[in-house]
Amino acid sequence: MKIKAFKKEKDNRYTLQFEDGIEMKLYDDVIVEYNLLANKEMDSVKYNEILLYNGRLEAYYKALRYLSKKLRSEKEIKHYLERDFDEKTIMETIAHLKKDGYLNEEIYLRSYITDQVSLSNNGPYKILQDLLKLGFGEENIRSILDNYDNSVWLLKLEKLVQKKIRTNHNYGSSKLKEKILYDLSGLGYYKWMIEEVIQNSDFSKSSSLLEKEYQKIVTKWQKKYTGKELDFYVKQKLLQKGFSSSEIETFLNQ
Repeated sequence: MKIKAFKKEKDNRYTLQFEDGIEMKLYDDVIVEYNLLANKEMDSVKYNEILLYNGRLEAYYKALRYLSKKLRSEKEIKHYLERDFDEKTIMETIAHLKKDGYLNEEIYLRSYITDQVSLSNNGPYKILQDLLKLGFGEENIRSILDNYDNSVWLLKLEKLVQKKIRTNHNYGSSKLKEKILYDLSGLGYYKWMIEEVIQNSDFSKSSSLLEKEYQKIVTKWQKKYTGKELDFYVKQKLLQKGFSSSEIETFLNQ
């Protein structure tokens, strides 16, 4: 087989035209590696060897394009390449990327955790679980995650709890505390952390909400119930809305 012409493409590749009408696209690395500008003839063995080498480069450059958008884990790269390449080519590509410094586990973990702490509401347990799903070992994750003092997570929690208190329009303090504990546990904060912040937070705003709910209930039912019967009914409705017995009694005594 003899190469008749080379045509430069946009993506650092060439289209090779052979005298028998066959065309093939090769990366310029292949052209240089096999000196095809000078050695324009090849047999079937060399032809297949070149195709194999070009295929490995295709996997490598595909991975680089994938990495150019953001940092990726080794597991993500493998999954991305599985659609087009065999296991041997993928493992060679992974090794090539590591050698060239494009896949560095420690850099990825530090960057990922820093972004999560700075830019997300996620807690330590969720960050750990998400990284485990990406294929990283727990010991390696904890070696970086444990560098963050508990005060970091408690400060994030304080902001989240204050926001939930500030935007609460429907729950009494008791119900709101339950909801906060449930919601923030889902974000990956440990129960003891959430309870500590809740204990030190001011839920007094719920008193105005209690008064509002009390007035609504009394206005709606005072024609049907009176006296102690109305008091009992009002208390039950307020309990159902998440107000504690103590805050209801305090409010009614006032």
